[in-house]
Amino acid sequence: MSGRQARCRARDRNNVLNRPEFMSLNQPSRREQGTGEGRGSGGPRRSTFRQQSQQEDTGLRGGRDSSDGASAADGGAKDAPRLPEQDCMQLNPTFRGIAINSLLAIDLSLSKRLGVCVRPQGSGAPFRSMVLLLAFSGHALPWFIGTLICLWRSNTLAGQEVLVNLLLALILDLMTVAGMQKLVKRKGPWDFPPGFLDFVAMDMYSFPAAHASRAVMVSKFLLSHLVLAVPLRILLYLWAFLAGTSRVLLGKHHLSDVGCGFALGFLHYSLVESVWLDSATCQTLISIGTLRWAPLV
Repeated sequence: MSGRQARCRARDRNNVLNRPEFMSLNQPSRREQGTGEGRGSGGPRRSTFRQQSQQEDTGLRGGRDSSDGASAADGGAKDAPRLPEQDCMQLNPTFRGIAINSLLAIDLSLSKRLGVCVRPQGSGAPFRSMVLLLAFSGHALPWFIGTLICLWRSNTLAGQEVLVNLLLALILDLMTVAGMQKLVKRKGPWDFPPGFLDFVAMDMYSFPAAHASRAVMVSKFLLSHLVLAVPLRILLYLWAFLAGTSRVLLGKHHLSDVGCGFALGFLHYSLVESVWLDSATCQTLISIGTLRWAPLV
């Protein structure tokens, strides 16, 4: 029996699978361990050694896995891209958010339905040319050119005073609307790219409507400083309304953009009236602009 046990021990020592790094490949079941413990004196010693080596291997693997899992979690948290806010679903929206989103959806739907002159083959094709003319009448370029020509040909101090203040009002309207559009960056209902005239007038976004603001401001200005008959006054009011809504018919602006443009134009008119420049200041500005330092007579 002693010679047989010595041969078994020698065979176990020479077996590669009995090394600690390969013990996980040669793990006996509990039933085999229970029967092996009853076989001779070498069984309990080998099973104890195997259990110790297995615990050491599992401890090393568990520490390695936990460190790898922690580093992977940290790396995943750092590398995970943040989704934009418009792609995230709000599970508990507020009443204010629901109301605003509903109003924006209604505004977009109505604006798209009113865009009958968007395409030349649409339902509003017979009126497209007239709508384009109305939209051009509210553009900044003809009003700036017309005001400068009238100022150059004017010979009276009162006329020059009115025209200089009108020119300043146009500059104020252009810069304010362009700054608000650049800040909000709202696209139109049909998301058309801006044309050449839009780049000239810095009217590249939808909110607020520059044509509507300019039309209201100019109409209020002319009604206050020109003596007009009642039919002309009615036509001026009607022109301001049609010039603003023409951009909705062309698909350039929403209804809310035009409404805010109307309010902004009235605000510009009130501001210009509150800081009205007198005749002497206007003559000084004219002399600086024409490089003649003597006041005009």
